[in-house]
Amino acid sequence: MLACELRLHGVRVVVLERLTEPTTQSRGRGLHVRSVEIMDQRGLLDRFQAVGERFQVGGPFAGLSAPWPAGLDTAHPYGLAMPQPVTERVLTERAVELGAELRRGCPLVGLDQDEHGVRVELADGTRLRSRYLVGCDGGRSTVRRLIGVGFPGEPATSETLLGDMAVTADPATVAAVTAEVRKRHVRFGTVAEGDGTYRIIVPAAVSPAAAGSAAAGSDERSDAPGFEEFKQRLREVAGTDFGAHSPRWLSRFGNATRQAERYRVGRVLLAGDAAHIHPPAGGQGLNLGVQDAFNLGWKLAAEVAGWAPATLLDSYHAERHPVGARVVANTRAQTALMGTDAGAKALQELFAELVEFEVVNRHLTEMITAVGVRYDFGAGPDASGLIGRRMRDVPLRRGRLYELLHGGRGLLLDRTGRLSVTGWADRVDHVVDTVDAAGAAGAAMGGAAEAGSAVDACGAGFAGGSAELGAPAVLLRPDGHVAWVGDDQRELLPHLARWFGVATG
Repeated sequence: MLACELRLHGVRVVVLERLTEPTTQSRGRGLHVRSVEIMDQRGLLDRFQAVGERFQVGGPFAGLSAPWPAGLDTAHPYGLAMPQPVTERVLTERAVELGAELRRGCPLVGLDQDEHGVRVELADGTRLRSRYLVGCDGGRSTVRRLIGVGFPGEPATSETLLGDMAVTADPATVAAVTAEVRKRHVRFGTVAEGDGTYRIIVPAAVSPAAAGSAAAGSDERSDAPGFEEFKQRLREVAGTDFGAHSPRWLSRFGNATRQAERYRVGRVLLAGDAAHIHPPAGGQGLNLGVQDAFNLGWKLAAEVAGWAPATLLDSYHAERHPVGARVVANTRAQTALMGTDAGAKALQELFAELVEFEVVNRHLTEMITAVGVRYDFGAGPDASGLIGRRMRDVPLRRGRLYELLHGGRGLLLDRTGRLSVTGWADRVDHVVDTVDAAGAAGAAMGGAAEAGSAVDACGAGFAGGSAELGAPAVLLRPDGHVAWVGDDQRELLPHLARWFGVATG
């Protein structure tokens, strides 16, 4: 994802991939709402819709049962389910199309940096030099270790087994057993893969060795479970192994939660699991990494191009570290809720009552799907409620908003016709437009699953679409977050300079 973003701006990119072949393991299972929006903003949604299946899973928080909330603040109120290798394939194809260079079988073993760039050493002795380096190399990040960034948090205290395999049990039996077991073990689950196999998740037995490694601060055991171990644990938890056979892959993961103290050290940055690890509760991990890259890409490209304001690259840590911390915190809360002791059961009963309230259900769903993310731009009171939020897609007189963001540039969406981006036209598009009248009427009448909630030319109903918030003009960053709202050219200028540097010409 980061390579795609950088190539949109003409930055030369080399991706160093440790694996010699694409992974066949599917830990991440698809894209949540905000990631769906991101793909739409870059013109990739059609590709993902062709290989993914839409879902609306109510109660994504700790597996609690709840309907999908009405009025979610998005024109895309759904996720897309697909195996992680498919997600990687689509993004890799796009990155290569845009001109990124991918080198497989190239583990990084050393690096050093100076004021002008970064020099890296690969396992085969090859040395490369670049302006910047971003470590997207996972929870055991070599890059993070080499730049000396601390990774504080909580070590793993429990393990879960995960695998894809064929079963002889019929689907009705699998569903009935799963429903019954989940009354006792919320961490247990089965997902039909559609080709006769199942994704099965089962709590692992707590062994003295595992407990010892957790106490010593080890987050995960590196060894995959044996198939017999997996089936035995299924029999212990579910009373049956479903006649499991022909495993495609098996894995185990712990519930460690850690976050890098800093996302940037000089010319080296961290993104994805290299910056944060947490349990997979709510399916947030893959999405959080994609969204890190989306925030960082245009800022790093601006730095390379030479027009970035002095504080722009540091805003990556300032904006994404709190988001990562919030995900770490909510997965800790979900882990507590998913326990089997009396206290956890009491919490489950309480939260089951709470999610029946629409406002609670929507809040938790927006948290998990990242629709509720709002960056603190320090702009003071904001009567519009838009500053720092990403703008949802809205219909325009010609086309729709997200179609205007495919190039990864800033955008001034202007319905006054009086504003200008003179001096920044090489970085910011200026579009004078008004909302499609028929689309607005349809949205106002409540038919807006795809077209959006009640909207006007430049605003959308935030707070779950419960109010129509208008604005004469909005300035959007390349990631779609609102940087300014208003109608005064003099007030617009400092915001253009803050996000897009010094005016030219």
